[in-house]
Amino acid sequence: MNELTKQHCVAVSANTPKLNQGEIEQYQAKLLGWKVYDNEGAPRLERAFKFDDFTQAVAFTNQVANLANEEDHHPAILTEWGKVTVIWWTHKIGGLHLNDFIMAAKTDLLYEESL
Repeated sequence: MNELTKQHCVAVSANTPKLNQGEIEQYQAKLLGWKVYDNEGAPRLERAFKFDDFTQAVAFTNQVANLANEEDHHPAILTEWGKVTVIWWTHKIGGLHLNDFIMAAKTDLLYEESL
């Protein structure tokens, strides 16, 4: 189990520093299948999860939504037939924070448990 799954999100303000490139690479190395990309100057963390049908995809979407509410950190989620794409970033700072990597690791754990 990834040590990130044992951590919890912390409150972030507009003054909270974004992760730098080295920190992003360090945390990304702890995750499998997640890509970092730039969206209008703000890095985001994204992964697509595959399922056998729409019902499984919706169930996983709901699990991610419940987790997001528990941690008070919310992603963009695209639910399609057999696929759920989850995108994490920290809106308040317009970039990535440790919270995003914690949530990515916890999303992976949910996926593993759903298989």
